[in-house]
Amino acid sequence: MAGFLSIYDFFFFFDDDDDEEKNDFITLQTIIDVLTKRTYNQRREIAFAYERRAKKDMISALKGALSGSLETVILGLMKSTAQYDASEIKASIKGLGTDEESLIDILCSRSNAELMEIRKVYKELFKKDLEKDVAGDTSGDFAKLLLALVEAKRAEPSSVIDYQKIDEDARALYDAGVKRKGTDVKCWISIMSERSVPHLQKVFERYKSYSPYDMQESIRKEVKGDLEKSFLTLVQCFENKQLYFANRLQDAMKSKGAKEKVLTRITVSRCEVDLKKIRQEFRAHHGKSLYQTIAEHTKGDYQRALLSLCGGDD
Repeated sequence: MAGFLSIYDFFFFFDDDDDEEKNDFITLQTIIDVLTKRTYNQRREIAFAYERRAKKDMISALKGALSGSLETVILGLMKSTAQYDASEIKASIKGLGTDEESLIDILCSRSNAELMEIRKVYKELFKKDLEKDVAGDTSGDFAKLLLALVEAKRAEPSSVIDYQKIDEDARALYDAGVKRKGTDVKCWISIMSERSVPHLQKVFERYKSYSPYDMQESIRKEVKGDLEKSFLTLVQCFENKQLYFANRLQDAMKSKGAKEKVLTRITVSRCEVDLKKIRQEFRAHHGKSLYQTIAEHTKGDYQRALLSLCGGDD
C-alpha cells in the first residue's frame, strides 16, 4: 500500500468550505483515495496527526462525513484486523437473534494465533470473555465446536510427519461418522479443533481409503444446520482458505445486487491478510476477476471503496 502522500490535503477536506456541495464530494473522494490505500498502521498515524492538527477525533469526523455502506467500510478499516473481527463477533451476538453465518465465517477460518488475538482484543474492547458470550448465544454441538475453536488448542505444524497418527485420526473420523448409526460429534470436534492444518490435510486424504465419501460429503450426510456449515467451513479452509473466501464472495454476488454484509466483512478483514491470493483463486475458479464482479454488483462510493481495496483487475 502507498505511503503518506496527501495527509495535509486530507486534513483540508475535513475543514469547513463555503462551497458545501463541492466540499462533500471532495471529502468523500479523498477519504476513499487515502484510507483504502494505506495500511492499518498508516491509518492510525493519520488519525493521530489529524487529532493533533484539528483538535478533534478523526473517527467522529468520519462518522459525520459518511453514511451507509461506505461508512461501514471506512470505519472497519480504522480497526486492526483483530479489532474488526472482535467487533463483528460482538455485533453478531448482541440483541435478539444470532448471526450464525458471521460467527462461522470468522471463528472457523482464523488461525490459532488470530483466535488468541481476537480473544484478547474482545476482552479489551467489551470487558467480557469471548467464550462466555459465544456460549451464552449458541447451543448444542454447534456451541461446543465454536468454543473448542475459541480455546485455540490447535497443534502447531511439525516437520515430523506422524503417519500412524494420520491413519488413526482418519479411521477415528470414519468410525465416528459414516461407519456407525448416528455421529460421535465429540470425536469430530476434538480432531478438527486440535490437530495442525498440515496434519489434517493428510488425514482427509487418508480418510478416503476408509470411507466411500470424502470428508465434505461425509459431513453433509452426517450433520445438518449450523454444525454442518461449521464443519464444512473448517474443512474447506484447511484445504484452501483463499478459495473458501473466493467462493463466499462469489456466493455473495451471484444474484442481482450483493450481500453487502458478507462482501464488506471479507474485503475489510482480508485486505491486509491474503486478498491478493483470494483474487487469484477467484479468477481461476469463477472465470472473471473479483474486480469486475464487484463492479457489476455494487455502485457509488461503496463500489469505489471496495474496488480500491481489491487493488487491481486480474
